[in-house]
Amino acid sequence: MRIVGGEARSRQIYLPKKCRIRPTSDKIKETLFNILHDVEGKKFLDLFAGSGNVGIEALSRGATRVVFIEKNVVLAKAIEKNVESLGLGLRCEVLRNEMGRGIRELGERGEKFETLFADPPYETGLIKKTLKNLEDGKLLTSSSIIVVQHSKREALPESMSDHYVLQDQRIYGDTALSFLIIHSNE
Repeated sequence: MRIVGGEARSRQIYLPKKCRIRPTSDKIKETLFNILHDVEGKKFLDLFAGSGNVGIEALSRGATRVVFIEKNVVLAKAIEKNVESLGLGLRCEVLRNEMGRGIRELGERGEKFETLFADPPYETGLIKKTLKNLEDGKLLTSSSIIVVQHSKREALPESMSDHYVLQDQRIYGDTALSFLIIHSNE
């Protein structure tokens, strides 16, 4: 697993042995950042961060701040190790917490993010819960983009149309990237 763009391009990302996660592939990661265009100067939230692969890519591409939320202690420590070894540690924070609590903590601090990336475990029903927590957590601005990586077999919740609009969706093998924006009543 490597960084595909930015200041740390081609550098390897450490992943603990016997780790049972599904890191975002280089191809999907490159597609994600090509669609997002520019994260430079923006705040980025990486939910269900796993290896931190996507958030680290955002840091490499110039995000001013990345917050990783990962409840697995071993993975959270691996993220910390990776950002330190890459010299990116000053621009990020790793919250060792489950998604809902992490979002609440950030909301209580008044944090806002322009880009929010969520990669919940596939086919677990967490997409709806994640979108609801983001809505309630007050982390979004009127121009925030939410990207959900999910199984192509797992549809986005129908009830999200009151708050979010599906702007784009790309499918690669079993993986879908869904790009959501805030619903505007104007």
